[in-house]
Amino acid sequence: MSAGTYTIAARGERAVSGRPERLFLVSPAFHGYHRSIAAAWAAQGFDVTVHCYDAYADLGMKLRNKLALELPRKAGLDRTAARVAWDTDRAVAALRAAAPDRVLVIKGDSLGDAFWDEVTGRALPRMLWLYDDLSRHDYSMDFLRGIGPVLSYARSEAESLAAQGVDAHYMPNGFDPEMVLPAVPRTEELVFVGSRYPNRVELLRALASAGVPVRAYGRQWSHHPVDRLRTWELSRPDLPAERDIPLAEAYAVQAAAAGAINIHGLQAGHAMRTFEVPGMGGLQLVDRPDVAEFYVPGEEVLVFEDTEHLVELGRRIVSQPAWGDRIRAAGRRRSHAEHTFSHRARMAQEWWA
Repeated sequence: MSAGTYTIAARGERAVSGRPERLFLVSPAFHGYHRSIAAAWAAQGFDVTVHCYDAYADLGMKLRNKLALELPRKAGLDRTAARVAWDTDRAVAALRAAAPDRVLVIKGDSLGDAFWDEVTGRALPRMLWLYDDLSRHDYSMDFLRGIGPVLSYARSEAESLAAQGVDAHYMPNGFDPEMVLPAVPRTEELVFVGSRYPNRVELLRALASAGVPVRAYGRQWSHHPVDRLRTWELSRPDLPAERDIPLAEAYAVQAAAAGAINIHGLQAGHAMRTFEVPGMGGLQLVDRPDVAEFYVPGEEVLVFEDTEHLVELGRRIVSQPAWGDRIRAAGRRRSHAEHTFSHRARMAQEWWA
């Protein structure tokens, strides 16, 4: 196996009723979500070979990425074509080695024509899953019409694509209920795990100024000198902050906190943490009233309307933990019943091209 490629054997009844179909799952390395998604598809009876197209797994690949791609880009040079060529060549080689029966591509934002030509040339049933906004991808509408089915995490984007002739379907994000979590003590803090954007800084600062204990996690928040260098930034918001944490620890930290804040901004669909926080027993404070499609606001999650409302909810969570615990328990029940990656994998089986 090449770097960034591994296999998970099929599980369940289909795993013992003849040869399981081989699924080639092509995914970004982002936070290791591919592991949970692969396990969910293995539970559907597939032998899953996972290839992380942007995983630079060994020291040589990491150095090449830094010196040949990242540093020139910081200097203003466009290295997109070089990255696409590198990622595409490795993905094509991994596909040929896997000899799959079906292909599921997640995002695929640095895969070039040669990869897709290999998939279509082999006449493999395939799906393209976009678990974030279409605007984050460079796909043309003609490409999406030809390569479908396309699964979008946002109902509005799935409907828009379908109206333009794409074989598009709505599949929300989910969470992994089987992830083994590290032991993390309960805290009286509100936490945020994720990238640093101006609206997020404003909300966390407002909480801190109001005396609500808050802590942010991630390299863009961290005051550690290594993280300042990694992000090419010296300044940081004056907020309690920690370094990047693995996905399992993020699940645990958000579950153990008094409350976990979910700030979407301009995203069209619901982020993974919409399902992760309640799924692992956390109390979610989310900025999207349309979360009502998945959870009952006020009973299974909390929806905040603006900064003042978030401060009000934060104060109540800290002062009335029993109230918050009732909500977190109800959110966990709903998540396990309806919103796991296994639920999503079952949903997708009817859409194969």
